[in-house]
Amino acid sequence: MGLGGISIWQLLIILVIVVMVFGTKKLRNMGGDLGSAVKGFKKSVKEEPDSDAKIEGDPIQVTESDGSSASEMTEETTKQQDNT
Repeated sequence: MGLGGISIWQLLIILVIVVMVFGTKKLRNMGGDLGSAVKGFKKSVKEEPDSDAKIEGDPIQVTESDGSSASEMTEETTKQQDNT
């Protein structure tokens, strides 16, 4: 018995039919595309924590039209709320 009740002969017949339908060149291209997609996915997963650390460590300064920064405005708002 093979995988889930499928024998090795049945798997070989399925493989032959797939090769006959798609052809070896198209299967090779599909395999290469799948491999590059997996490689790109692994690369993006590996780079994700680095980009999060960079974002947290480097806050964005937003400057308002009157020249004050958003962090200054937040501090002023917090002080005003504490006074009430």
